[in-house]
Amino acid sequence: MQIIDGKKIRNEILEQLKEKVETLPFQPIFCDIVVGDDPVSHSYVKIKEKTAESIGIKFRKIEFANSATTEDIIEEINNLNNVPYMCGIIVQLPLPSHIETEKVLDTINPSLDVDCLGQVASENFYNNQNEMGYPTALACAHLIDEVCKELKDKKVVIVGQGRLVGKPVAHLLRSRGLDVSIINSKTENKKEIIERSDVVISGVGRGKFITRDMVKSGAIIIDAGTSEENGSIVGDVDFKDMSDIDGFITPSPGGVGPVTVAMLLENVLKVAKNKK
Repeated sequence: MQIIDGKKIRNEILEQLKEKVETLPFQPIFCDIVVGDDPVSHSYVKIKEKTAESIGIKFRKIEFANSATTEDIIEEINNLNNVPYMCGIIVQLPLPSHIETEKVLDTINPSLDVDCLGQVASENFYNNQNEMGYPTALACAHLIDEVCKELKDKKVVIVGQGRLVGKPVAHLLRSRGLDVSIINSKTENKKEIIERSDVVISGVGRGKFITRDMVKSGAIIIDAGTSEENGSIVGDVDFKDMSDIDGFITPSPGGVGPVTVAMLLENVLKVAKNKK
């Protein structure tokens, strides 16, 4: 089994992005809004901050206490929408249960919605009218392309049809004319479908759900799911169990995650280019 090094691929993407940012006549601004004091959320924000600044993008973090209201956050987003050189606004999810998440996301100007989570940006993506895409979905597609340039005759299966991974990845790959199957909780013969697939993408968030006996030799395995197990982050794929498969696999962590951040910043750059 050959490991697909997400960190190495991320660094290659970031190097190219940095060169392009340097050609802009202004410094683009990227803003992340975080509500509450969840350490995992703040850790993710820190990673984005460090990565954005490493390629010359100015990062702004807006912090709200857990007691913040939907109206508080909406007011702030409306202000951010009008900041000169603002090229991306995202909201760290999940938000506290009392916050109206969809209302908050829909307040982000669609042209600045680099996560594509607002209704307009999402619809534009699925109608192929948006230059930007869901960062995790873009990361999955990019990682596959790194190890297989010709996918036309490959069978692809996506485990899970969630908003961030399964559904947008399926759209991206089907838009390229690929044979894509989706497995959800109601799908029968899950194991048999996975066994027949040349490319397996999983984003269900069930630790070690995909095991060695479910995957054929030579498969490309993209693990985009994460969950917690005994205090550690694990992926959907039983990584250690796959060592004897003659194929490719992304580790978790260190696979899809780093490339997702790079794809997010690529979206920011696309916004910046449209402001020139």
